[in-house]
Parts: sequence; structure tokens; C-alpha cells
Amino acid sequence: MHCAGPSTVVFDPTLTDYDFGPAHPMSPVRVDLTMQLAHELGITTGGPLRVVPAPMASLDQIATVHDHALIEAVQRAGHTGDAELQVGLGSDDNPVFLGMHEAAAHVVGASLEAFRQVWSGESLHAANITGGLHHAMPDRASGFCVYNDVAVGIRWLLDQGAERVAYVDVDVHHGDGVQAIFWDDPRVLTISLHETGQFLFPGTGFSGEVGGEGAEGSAVNVALPPGTSDAGWLRAFHAVVPELVREFAPDVLVSQHGCDSHAEDPLAHLMLSVDGQRAAYVAVHELAHEVAAGRWVATGGGGYAVVDVVPRAWSHLLGVVSGTPLDPATATPEAWRAYVRERLGVEAPRQLTDGRVPDYRDWRDGFDPGTWLDREVNATRTAVFPLHGLDPMP
Repeated sequence: MHCAGPSTVVFDPTLTDYDFGPAHPMSPVRVDLTMQLAHELGITTGGPLRVVPAPMASLDQIATVHDHALIEAVQRAGHTGDAELQVGLGSDDNPVFLGMHEAAAHVVGASLEAFRQVWSGESLHAANITGGLHHAMPDRASGFCVYNDVAVGIRWLLDQGAERVAYVDVDVHHGDGVQAIFWDDPRVLTISLHETGQFLFPGTGFSGEVGGEGAEGSAVNVALPPGTSDAGWLRAFHAVVPELVREFAPDVLVSQHGCDSHAEDPLAHLMLSVDGQRAAYVAVHELAHEVAAGRWVATGGGGYAVVDVVPRAWSHLLGVVSGTPLDPATATPEAWRAYVRERLGVEAPRQLTDGRVPDYRDWRDGFDPGTWLDREVNATRTAVFPLHGLDPMP
């Protein structure tokens, strides 16, 4: 694991103000528990990972991606508490809460600071685990996402002179907002691995979605069958992502690490373990060093098993971002388990591992058209690889 440079996580506790209410699955307690676990594990306490405060994004910064009508509606709803259904506010997914604009702008500001840290060279890697709100569209909130912090950050990089940015999204849901925003921009490669839209929100993200006119090949989608576990997921990732990112040669690698691909997540149907997710983080980190001189911005995303999965998964992510990955066999600190017990009245996991060894079969060893997973991977390679001058066959 190489990380020849400083690393940063952008955080302050008020980022948990992004809160749709106690009945909503995206509880901000998952962020609090993650940062508490990272603290107790020593990741954020005097080690290689600096914690820097999160600024508030300005209206002008948000408007580089979002329509003024959406921003004004979010401001109104967050003041009056009234639904603004024409822009997706007040639905079950996106209930209105007071201070909504300020909370969402703070998440955008945190991601912008992470992007700034990396582009300026102050940090080689930077993370914002409260970010990764990848469903928000220019004109509407969607899927728990009010503003699309990742897209604002990528737009900022382009405005600063970045020529190519690669975005890799491993959330269980298709990264539809980021894809849509950069659909016609050949400078941005968006790759999303997700449970197929045949069964899961937002119902998009199929292999034939490859980018707009003049940007063909800039959108890449791997639609995974329900029940896909570590071996299949990692097989698909390594069959698609490294070759494309190497060929694209981005200035910066950006990733979204929703951990709702876990078997225990209540909102989806993939079957990954924390160990498989950790293997994905390691692979993305190694790719950043291989293709982008280590310049890597990592965000959070989905994840709704708020005690059993999210804190462990994202602590592993922060460990990888820091350049000192955590041993999966590490016990969770008793002080953290006591904090969970006191805060929520439940028992927390005792180890950082699920006890799995995340092995997979390499795509170059041949594929089986009789399996749903291999058919989807082959469809993606066939649709996209020739557009990059790559051979879709193993």
C-alpha cells in the first residue's frame, strides 16, 4: 500500500444535520458511528489522516450543476417545511426538513474541499464520507439526494483545468445523476457497478447507456444480478474498471463508496461482505496510484445497515485513504461498542471482518455465457470497450 503524500478526511459534526427524520433509512447516526470508530481505531487521531473542517458551498458553486429553480425551492422548503413536489421535495424518499438547503450545501462544501485538497496538492487523497449524493439531478432532488456534491466537485475540477476525470461508483444503486450531468462530456468517464435496474431504484444503468453524441463510451454501466456476492462483484469490477480507467488516463480518480451492496443492507439485494467491500477500496486506491499519480477523491453514499455495516465499511475506506489499511481481523474497540450501546441500545459487531476471503476468478480465464453475471459483464465490455479502442474479448 503506497500513499506518498498527506491524506485528509473533511468532516465536522454538524454535517449530520443532513437528516430526513427518524423514520428515514438514511440516518445520520451512521456518519457519527463511523467517525467514532475511526477515532477509536486511531485513524483520525494523530495518524496519517488529517481531519479538516467542512466549509459551506456557495449558491454560485451549487449552481454550476443545479438549476436556480431547484436551489430556490430547496431554500423555500427548508424555511417553510412545505413540500415542493415539482422538484422532488416532500416525497417519501426526500421528505422536507428545516434547514435543508444549509445541510445539503454543507455536504457539497465538504466534497468541494476534498476536491480542492487533491487538486491543489495539499493532499494526495481526500475523503468526504457524508458525500456521494449521486442521484440528484440538475432540476430535482432524487433518491435521498438533494444536491449532487460529486458532480459539483467534478465540475469544479474541470473549471480548474483538469482535462480528464474518471468517476467510479460502487454503490448498489446506479449513479444516474452523475452520469446524466456529464452524459455529453467526453472529459468525464462515469463507471457504475450496481444491482440491475430491473429490480432496483432508479431503474437505469444498463450496458447500452454509453454516453451522448460526441461522448460515446464516457458512460459505463455494469448491471449486476440480485444475489451477487464478493466473488462475482470483484470479478465484474476487475473485468471492466481497470482497463477502461487505464486507457482513459484521468488527471484525478473520483469514487463513490455506498456500502449498501452488503448482504445485510435492508434496501437492496446484493450479497457482499465488508471484506469484499474493503477489497474494492484497495483496488480503487491502487488504480489511483497507477493512472492518476495517486490523486484520489473518495466519497460515501448509500448504506442503511447503520450499525452492523456502515461504520466498519467506511472505517476500512478511511484506512485505505490514509495509506494504512486496517487489518480485517482487528477487533472493534470496546470504547466504540460501549458508545453504540449507550447511544442506540444495541450490540455492535466485535470485529472489522465478516470472516470472508474475497477471492474471484479473473475474466481472462474465460467467461460463461450461461451465467447472468457473465452475460452482463460481456454486454458492458462489448458495448464500451471498442469505443476506447479496446478489445472486448478476454
